Amino acid sequence: MGTLKEKIINAIIKKEGGYVNDPSDSGGETMWGITKKVARANGYEAPMHLMPKWVAFEIYEKRYLKPIRFDDIARLSPLIAEEMADTSVNMGHSRAGEFLQRSLNVLNRGGKDYKDLVVDGMIGAKTTKALKKYLKKRGEEGEQVLFKMLNDLQGVSYIELAERRVKDEKFIFGWYRTRVA
Repeated sequence: MGTLKEKIINAIIKKEGGYVNDPSDSGGETMWGITKKVARANGYEAPMHLMPKWVAFEIYEKRYLKPIRFDDIARLSPLIAEEMADTSVNMGHSRAGEFLQRSLNVLNRGGKDYKDLVVDGMIGAKTTKALKKYLKKRGEEGEQVLFKMLNDLQGVSYIELAERRVKDEKFIFGWYRTRVA
């Protein structure tokens, strides 16, 4: 069956698909959801359409999961880790971190449960500690609420992107179909 991380990366790859070279896509040429620019930055030099899935796995783990402290978050909540991973891949790890920090800040009951976090997109010990306190206080229902907030922020970002760049209207239906619950 594989680890949670493997399952999540496989689910992301399934959403992203195989080789794509759509001139309308700002990401350009991609394979398994990895852009050519990201592939090159991570040492992959062969033609994109030949990229093995294992190379994509390594890039996903290094570039998108490690910066969001995936393992630490997954120990607290596999659901939140999965949403964070998807956002990190599709919008960048800083954006995923910002969404988590913003959400935790408005869920801390005016600072009664834990102090507000600096919204810098960098997930560190303070962010994971706040998440742990939040989940301990709010339980499974709180986990569901936080998931919805993170997913909503991702959805709103897609709308804002399509409003700024008309060419992205081509993709918004698919983004919502596959990425917004």
